Amino acid sequence: MSPAHKAPSLRHRLEYLLLQALALPLLLLPYRLALSFAWLVAAFMFHVLRFRRRETLRRIQSVFGSGITPQRARQIAWTSLRNMTFNAVEMVRIRKFSRAAIERRIFDYDATLQKLKAALGHPDRGAGGLIGIPHMGNWDLAGSACHLGGLPIFSVAARQRNPLTNSLINRLRSGHGMEILERGSGTMRQVVHRLREGYLFAILPDTRSRQRDLAIPFLGGTANLARGMASFARTANVPIIPVIMLRIGWTKFRVLVHEPVFPDSALDKTTDLQRMTLLVLSQIDLAIHQHPEQWFWYNKRWVLDPLD
Repeated sequence: MSPAHKAPSLRHRLEYLLLQALALPLLLLPYRLALSFAWLVAAFMFHVLRFRRRETLRRIQSVFGSGITPQRARQIAWTSLRNMTFNAVEMVRIRKFSRAAIERRIFDYDATLQKLKAALGHPDRGAGGLIGIPHMGNWDLAGSACHLGGLPIFSVAARQRNPLTNSLINRLRSGHGMEILERGSGTMRQVVHRLREGYLFAILPDTRSRQRDLAIPFLGGTANLARGMASFARTANVPIIPVIMLRIGWTKFRVLVHEPVFPDSALDKTTDLQRMTLLVLSQIDLAIHQHPEQWFWYNKRWVLDPLD
């Protein structure tokens, strides 16, 4: 029996039952009450458990330096953690958000969809494209918003060790029908095929690559970022659209659609991949500096850490 089809262990089953038990009240409670419960969880993690607080404050201070006070740094760290728990609530409830509910949650929803569709249009290229969206706002909700708006969209996720939780998380992430491909040996071929068919590929480009790759100026340092996003765009000959999602208050969102970044076949491959990645990450860098509390500072792999 292959590892992918291996029967779940007792530990896997217990983890799955615990996750289901935690998700159930978030699903049954009214939306704002579920968010209030998540706020309490975040407050306990931040003020009592001090969940990754020292490291997160160090990261914020390293980016903003003397231009930020300790009080402001703590506010950024707190709001970032609170938003993470809010995202978890919305991920569990995502199928309860109808198109009408999404329209109420996202400012200028129809206009935003039109901007995305306009960014994809080009007579010499395929109809698909990539959305380079950072860990801001609620990136999973953005996928469902595109799907409900008539834009076929998919994403790629790593396989979790627990097959039961892997299935559950992918089912939640897919929301109203966004396709989730599992990362593997044939993933690149599948991605390029879908891009050429006119699909949108949602990708999170603001995380450090585990292998040495593109050295990109980011947040005042140099980040080692994967070339995958730009490679897919160049191979399929489609644009990358930098998209920033911001949470406004507790339940509203604003989506900023930037000018698309197109591949340039006149450049050699490495130069073009570096150029496209830099252009997308420069928009993300600017957004983080303008709205630092919106970004997820708690990622286990700090984007500016050097490779081992």
